[in-house]
Amino acid sequence: MTKPIIIDTDPGHDDAFALLMAMASTDDVELIGVTTVAGNVSLDKTTYNALRLRELVGRHEVPIYEGCSRPMVNDLVTAEYVHGESGLDGPELPEPTRGVEPEHAVDYLVHTLRAASPRSITICLIGPMTNMGMALVKDPDIASSIAEFVIMGGSFHAGGNVTPAAEFNIYVDPHAAHVVLSSGVPMTFMPLDVTHQAQATSDRVSAFRALGAPVGAAIAAMLDFVAKFDVNHHGFAGFPLHDPTVIAYLIEPEIFTMRSGRVTVVTDSGAAHGQTIADWHREPPNAQVALTVDADRFYELLIDRLGRY
Repeated sequence: MTKPIIIDTDPGHDDAFALLMAMASTDDVELIGVTTVAGNVSLDKTTYNALRLRELVGRHEVPIYEGCSRPMVNDLVTAEYVHGESGLDGPELPEPTRGVEPEHAVDYLVHTLRAASPRSITICLIGPMTNMGMALVKDPDIASSIAEFVIMGGSFHAGGNVTPAAEFNIYVDPHAAHVVLSSGVPMTFMPLDVTHQAQATSDRVSAFRALGAPVGAAIAAMLDFVAKFDVNHHGFAGFPLHDPTVIAYLIEPEIFTMRSGRVTVVTDSGAAHGQTIADWHREPPNAQVALTVDADRFYELLIDRLGRY
């Protein structure tokens, strides 16, 4: 039985891999909607990128809803220095032949979850959590319809990737993250601790390229572009594919090792802004956190799914 999911995203190169993986995994997940948010780049660009990715693989039936253009409280921080001016620099992607739905993403989340059965829909949060935070503020009762939040965000032992303390998605909108963390919904984190273990090395990029056009060529071009930042700035062997760990977890959770803890986020404007903190021992847990991944199996799974196009 497939698991109904909604992906909330700010594409972004690694978001692109997560979207493509989910759209290929029709025997495991049913992607009932995609919502876009400002994050890696501005909202108009993240939405355009989501539309182009859908066009690339011909999944026109998957609806896309445009969401919030700025965080709940803070000014927007973006990451063109990683992803380029478009947010998806590198590949040539097709122009979309279908646009966004007329409904705002927050309203879509509210009405969809209001109509759903209890604990029936999994929400994949792979960008700043603004849309979901706003939906929960608008109608806190929708939390009862959410089976789980699976979140790419946070860092517990690995340090931050936008400041020494904070991971980017949480840093951009920690107030929305606080709302999500306070919702009472079961949640699973894919933090930098685990995503840094999933680097797209040259051999792995070659395996993507061997998939051929159009998808293999596009994703290899994405990695060729974005790897320059992490290789030059962090000394990684390749760009860590953060966001598709969320989809891999939904398909093969056994490739991750998990630990339960009480996760909170710092919303202050100081040096710890956006930091995620886990109490592993004293407080009742509100989340499970992935700490390791079988990276070889992760890439086997990802390449298998993208090879279906």
